[in-house]
Amino acid sequence: MRGLLFALLLWPTMLLAVEPGEVLDDPALEARARTISDGLRCPVCRNESIDESHAEVARDIRLLVRERLVAGDSDDQIRAAVVARYGEYVLLRPTAEGANLVLWLAGPLMLLAGLGIGWAVVRGRSAAPEAEGLSPEERARLDDLLGR
Repeated sequence: MRGLLFALLLWPTMLLAVEPGEVLDDPALEARARTISDGLRCPVCRNESIDESHAEVARDIRLLVRERLVAGDSDDQIRAAVVARYGEYVLLRPTAEGANLVLWLAGPLMLLAGLGIGWAVVRGRSAAPEAEGLSPEERARLDDLLGR
């Protein structure tokens, strides 16, 4: 029971991979570093922020962010430097401009196309002529089979 309690107490600290040696002495700068890191993806891991990743490259990016903060760069300058070095893939929320605009618009456009096709199919079915009913001979045979 004590082991379970101990594990539950340590669980939140295991979620973050930021090592004690990486933490800045200034709490305000460290808070900014965590905010910036929250929007940066580890290039090795899939959809994991650099604060959550234990990969070596994530550690390098965390250190780069903190170095740039200590140097006095703004948050946007730091993001731009990380993107320039590692590519736009490191952004967890990519920008909606340039080539990414195609990706941002593809989903809604596909949805509209699917709705249009569905509407055309339903409209086509309702406009189709109805099949004629059974002939008198077929109706008699059906009644015979059903025992009426």
